[in-house]
Amino acid sequence: MMVDTKKEQERDELHRAIWAIADELRGAVDGWDFKNYVLGTMFYRYISENLTNYINQGEIDAGFTDFDYSKISDGEAEGARDGLVQEKGFFILPSELFCNVNTKAQTDTDWAKDHLNEVLEKVFGDIEGSAKGSESEADFAGLFDDFDVNSNKLGATVAKRNEKLTKLLSGVANMNLGNVKEHDIDAFGDAYEYLMTMYASGAGKSGGEFFTPADVSELLTRLGTVGKTTINKVYDPACGSGSLLLKAEKVLGKDAITNGFYGQEINITTYNLCRINMFLHDVGFDKFNIACEDTLISPQHWDDEPFELIVSNPPYSIKWAGKTNPLLINDPRYSPAGVLAPESKADMAFIMHSLSWLASNGTAAIVCFPGIMYRGGAEQKIRKYLVDNNFIDCIIQLPSNLFFGTSIATCIMVMKKNKKDNKVLFIDATNECIKVTNNNKLTPENIDRIVNTFAVREEKAHVSHLAAYDEVSGNDYNLSVSTYVEQEDTREKIDIVTLNAQIAEIVAREDVLRKEIDKIIAEIEG
Repeated sequence: MMVDTKKEQERDELHRAIWAIADELRGAVDGWDFKNYVLGTMFYRYISENLTNYINQGEIDAGFTDFDYSKISDGEAEGARDGLVQEKGFFILPSELFCNVNTKAQTDTDWAKDHLNEVLEKVFGDIEGSAKGSESEADFAGLFDDFDVNSNKLGATVAKRNEKLTKLLSGVANMNLGNVKEHDIDAFGDAYEYLMTMYASGAGKSGGEFFTPADVSELLTRLGTVGKTTINKVYDPACGSGSLLLKAEKVLGKDAITNGFYGQEINITTYNLCRINMFLHDVGFDKFNIACEDTLISPQHWDDEPFELIVSNPPYSIKWAGKTNPLLINDPRYSPAGVLAPESKADMAFIMHSLSWLASNGTAAIVCFPGIMYRGGAEQKIRKYLVDNNFIDCIIQLPSNLFFGTSIATCIMVMKKNKKDNKVLFIDATNECIKVTNNNKLTPENIDRIVNTFAVREEKAHVSHLAAYDEVSGNDYNLSVSTYVEQEDTREKIDIVTLNAQIAEIVAREDVLRKEIDKIIAEIEG
């Protein structure tokens, strides 16, 4: 118990430090933009320490116990460049390590005021350039693009910008992140998640578009891994900053994802954040493959599918090409349904894409806009295809206000290709939450109850209903949970007989009081 308390204290201390840095430094920089600087600096520190520890440990194992990579010359280090790029995916010269750049910035104020921005720009370029021509090139290309050291948002002059950058380095250097290999609360990854939560909650819709809260991420992953201890590959077709992908590792364990993490993201800034997130969670460059493209019309993982676990929170009801692109109706992902999702609502296109790339022994758990469960037209035809072919395993109605930027009560669709029955389980989880500030949140107990209801797959009054195929088809393939699970009537029941007796008693008492009042008035007047 004491260990857990210590972990929580360390975590709280870290969160306070992060908040202080962001609060002090953002100034004219909007918080949503400033996250790129805080996260970028954390990433710079992380890979510097990661590389240094890796090299030092190798030397210690070879008997050189006093060796410290950060203290040797750049010339001495160069000989190890090729080997390190092959093993770690990147290389950093000792003079360009975070600790050395930060020390110089804090001790030589004139140098920092005049040159820090130039030095950081060169360091970031050198780190990305070190991976060129290697297997890790795609994982490092453009990683620091959103860390603009010359942005006017940091200050109107070079000196003011460098003053901010110096404070930023100092703040991140003083974060209690411990040893990147030994720290047992996964400090870098935890700090990343806290920062993203902090900024997403303050950024409203723009934040919620690419960040899935940790509690929802855990629920999706738990649903997708019931009865499993390992997963071959996990995939998210709209991976945002990667929180959903990485939750699989947290739920199942460090080595449970045997062949890695795959995702695609259309927004380049978010794509960069996702790759940084992978590194901050100590996922090696050879264990993840994140692409930047439009998944619906240009999917980048044809050679990697199918996937045993697919988890996703795709954007709700966005526009897409649909039938305006004549090639899409013949796309093997969409053609089985015989119809494309409407151009104004791409939700069902993400569903069909995910189903197409789902392994025969796999599970897909996808957050959905509730409208796709009952709307007519093409969406109804796609639901018919999914139900007729027995791909829908479960529909879960979630509480409202779980996501940043929207109060909509979303749903989860769980799909499988080899179901043991031809029924659809409907779960009403609208009350499985607690209120925290402006949002609702799923507690571990809430998640446990939802997952257990899903796992046992049985009827429970006002909570779950197992609907046979005929029932679903008889309801015109409506998949709204409210159609199948009757809500409990929590209104107080009224006993009419008792109520009438109470009313009669009140009327009688009122009559007595009136007579008493009349008597008093008569005495006064007499």
